[in-house]
Amino acid sequence: METINTRRSIRRYANRDVEPQLLNRLLTEAERTQTMGNLQLYSVIVTRSKEMKARLAPAHFNQPMVCQAPVVLTFCADFRRTTRWAEERQAAPGYDNLLSFINAASDTLLYCQTFCNLAEEAGLGLCYLGTTVYMPSQLIDILQLPRLVFPVATITLGWPDETPALSDRLPLEAIVHEETYQDYTPERIDALYREKESLPENQEFVRINQKQTLAQVFTDCRYTRKDNEALSATLLQALQKQGFMEK
Repeated sequence: METINTRRSIRRYANRDVEPQLLNRLLTEAERTQTMGNLQLYSVIVTRSKEMKARLAPAHFNQPMVCQAPVVLTFCADFRRTTRWAEERQAAPGYDNLLSFINAASDTLLYCQTFCNLAEEAGLGLCYLGTTVYMPSQLIDILQLPRLVFPVATITLGWPDETPALSDRLPLEAIVHEETYQDYTPERIDALYREKESLPENQEFVRINQKQTLAQVFTDCRYTRKDNEALSATLLQALQKQGFMEK
């Protein structure tokens, strides 16, 4: 059974189903997580069929685990349900705006993380796909998401068929600020990133990408300005399409 100190992203899964009863229990238990105004501004699309997983895969850069995992879960920021409830109860909803999306996205990510913790406690393995917000329009069309519903997180889920190494993490002092934010001096950056940069796997990462520093791998290869700006434009277009940029 996984604990938070040994959790790892699982990308290979055993040929074993995730029983609907188990999945529904975990999804139900996750509903106890925090939520804005007790509105539960999220929905989850459960994908099991090979056909649908094959359709989703290109939107996730064809990462193999999308098709190989027994279950793919797409967690969506959802203000449609609340809006429809208001409309059917003689109330006037005003949730077609950016703040409402941020609130719903926050709710969704809290629910997703709670579910992930519960799933790993149950012995399941999973991988969080950051590609969800890169290709939202494709996911919106494939999953037939209506106005005021937006995909914000995807996980692949199944029984682990691997035990990968633990990923490195920065020391606590890198993320905790007492009372007020303490900006990062060159000396602090050196101290906080020294261990990460000295790991053999990260030094190899630099070598195979033909860069001088690990930071350059991220800025020049993995998350470039060009890609970030292009994907930001795509994200804004999708938000407008789904009705979150009306006001």
